Amino acid sequence: MYKNIFLKKGKEESLKRFHPWIFSGAIHHIEGTLEEGEVVRVLSADGNFLAVGHWQVGSIAVRVLSFSDIEINAAFWEERVRVAYEMRCAIGVAGTERNNTYRLIHGEGDCLPGLVVDIYGKTAVMQAHSVGMHVDRMMIADALLSQTGGAVEHVYYKSETTLPFKANLGQENGFIRGGSADNVAVENGLKFHIDWLKGQKTGFFVDQRDNRSLLEHYAHGRALLNMFCYTGGFSVYAMRGGARLVHSVDSSAKAVDLVNKNIALNFPDDPRHQAFAEDAFKYLDAMGDQYDMIILDPPAFAKHKDSLKQALKGYTRLNAKAFEKIQPGGILFTFSCSQVVSKDHFRTAVFSAAAQSGRKVRILHQLHQPADHPINIYHPEGEYLKGLVLYVE
Repeated sequence: MYKNIFLKKGKEESLKRFHPWIFSGAIHHIEGTLEEGEVVRVLSADGNFLAVGHWQVGSIAVRVLSFSDIEINAAFWEERVRVAYEMRCAIGVAGTERNNTYRLIHGEGDCLPGLVVDIYGKTAVMQAHSVGMHVDRMMIADALLSQTGGAVEHVYYKSETTLPFKANLGQENGFIRGGSADNVAVENGLKFHIDWLKGQKTGFFVDQRDNRSLLEHYAHGRALLNMFCYTGGFSVYAMRGGARLVHSVDSSAKAVDLVNKNIALNFPDDPRHQAFAEDAFKYLDAMGDQYDMIILDPPAFAKHKDSLKQALKGYTRLNAKAFEKIQPGGILFTFSCSQVVSKDHFRTAVFSAAAQSGRKVRILHQLHQPADHPINIYHPEGEYLKGLVLYVE
């Protein structure tokens, strides 16, 4: 059976509250020698069973898979995938022709810390963020095929950049089950090319689906600027919503090329859209006041707590520029995907930007990640996406 890890006295309290992480400083001693990624049993100082999880070198030493003393085998993975898939069907994002783009496994939110799986059509794109998930990837892939009612036929493993560098696993991206060249997926009736080979994350930002739908509702007749556009999701929804002009901006020429492909996929030869490969701040500085709708969805400005202060300055500067340039009666969608930036932090940064501009600003909506990116109630750190929809006089 699995080797045991004993915690220091009093360090079991977070596990009694079902928090899925055990930090290295809480460990008293380990029975035997552990290989990174192997499954371990976690015991209290007096020998009582607490949890089973993946061992890893680093600050987070154990990621909990179960608070029951069970074996982590094929049956375990099948049950977890089945439960996750049934939940996505229950909330209406899976199992429909109108939408085959969604997150099936969201790490701690699905009680599987270190694992992300996004579905694009018949292809599941899997990312391991822990060595343990990498070790178990083949059992997980088999569960994805067997427990989704035929929805998944191919599994693409994309963990080259997400696994710990020091683990030295030599992992390369590629199909580990099946194989498909069809990279077009459907989200709410709109088609998108998904670049799971070289794109960011798993190839698409699935977490903005509901917020893109909300933007579509407000887009009619507006001149829209989509900053940090990446694949152009917001731009495509704005086009369907009846925007009179849509400009997409990203510093990456590859991203701009993908935006143009996605626009052409849904609105061929439509003159309302243009895309520009330019730095965001330079574009905002140089642009006039032609836009009455602006989307700010930048990459994470802070990935660690020590960069929080600088990140908040960045959010303030970015939003201040948008407040300065947006037309009266304009609508601003602004986001932060930085996990270390709290809702209050982000709101304060946007408040500071509004105050600097001197504009009258109302909050219309407070936005967050969608239901297929659930937050484990015992792991509040899982709440990462924050957004505001603002009306600017």
